[in-house]
Amino acid sequence: MSAFQSQCDWSESGIVELTGRVDGPALLPPGDAASAARALTRHIDTATGGRVCLDGARLLAERAAFTGWTRAGAMSLGGRSRLLESADGWAAVSCARPDDVALLAALISAEIGEDPWPPVAKWIARHSNADFDDRAELLGIAGGSVGWSPPSAPPQPGPPRDVDGMLVVDFSALWAGPLCAHLLGLAGARVVKVETPTRPDGARRGNAEFYRLLHGGHRSVILDPTAPRERRRLQSLVAAADIVIEASRPRALAAFGLDAKEHVRRGTTWISITSHGRLRNRVGFGDDVAASSGLVALDDDGAPLFVGDAIADPLAGLTAAACAMSGAGGRMWDISMSAVVSATLAGPTVAPSRPAPGLATPPQYRAPTGSAPAPGADTAEVLRELGIA
Repeated sequence: MSAFQSQCDWSESGIVELTGRVDGPALLPPGDAASAARALTRHIDTATGGRVCLDGARLLAERAAFTGWTRAGAMSLGGRSRLLESADGWAAVSCARPDDVALLAALISAEIGEDPWPPVAKWIARHSNADFDDRAELLGIAGGSVGWSPPSAPPQPGPPRDVDGMLVVDFSALWAGPLCAHLLGLAGARVVKVETPTRPDGARRGNAEFYRLLHGGHRSVILDPTAPRERRRLQSLVAAADIVIEASRPRALAAFGLDAKEHVRRGTTWISITSHGRLRNRVGFGDDVAASSGLVALDDDGAPLFVGDAIADPLAGLTAAACAMSGAGGRMWDISMSAVVSATLAGPTVAPSRPAPGLATPPQYRAPTGSAPAPGADTAEVLRELGIA
């Protein structure tokens, strides 16, 4: 792909306007993630016979179009991630979950107040990237040192297949998995979102219209895997699925008594979206995964800046949807967000990022259609339709 085409795709994606310092120019990101996103939606267009014709590049910035977020340099647009200088480089760190403050306190072995960032930044400045990576993985902290390394090849979509009428059971939350489910729903699949009483989708607390865009027309089921009868119902629901989407470490669904490999052997398409692959125990969110995979812009002084808004999420979600619309059933698709991002880069970013030439397209959004169901609104109906007692 030519550098000119990559530049055009970035400029039309909306991501350029979201990249750079608050008081600086919009910057052109490295790599060809916007071009890769467009290639994925071309696959989806083909698989659906033209029924789902979207611009993948513009989907990368769609959430910011709803929220109105603007570029914030070394702070993520949503404010929950930071790029912090370490003793020998930079690290991307997120504090997005209720338990993250306690995990960061464990990282630095000290109490932290309402604002965790000053003491965490001070600790990271005194430690190496390797030290931070080891402790972050051990503690389950979302983050990693900033840098690119040749990725294991991410999965590539195969021959397109039509998913119209298929049953999709979606265990995912936030953005990547729900975007995959949304695209499958647009393609005619029947999407059932599954939550538990104690772990609803955190995106329900975010922008309501963006949530409605990704979940409009889907149905919602709540089942408690700690209750024996509901656990059996959950297992029966998964057994009925043509496609299952998970976006957590594999041990989460295994704890519910769900054996992904067994369902794949029976013909289920299993979409597994993780921050760094099913075999790794690392945690990550879109912003820190993208940065720790090497997708950063560089300021004039060499300091890294976030590219767009949690860009690893929509890029992984598009990849997952294209893979789900590929080949036959009975396959495990291991979608590593970090591998998907790294594959869009030719190597580490070493030169300062150039201001975007000309006028860049601002983030754009599609109008939501349908309504997003309340948690568990369709539990009884779905179970009845599938004959699950």
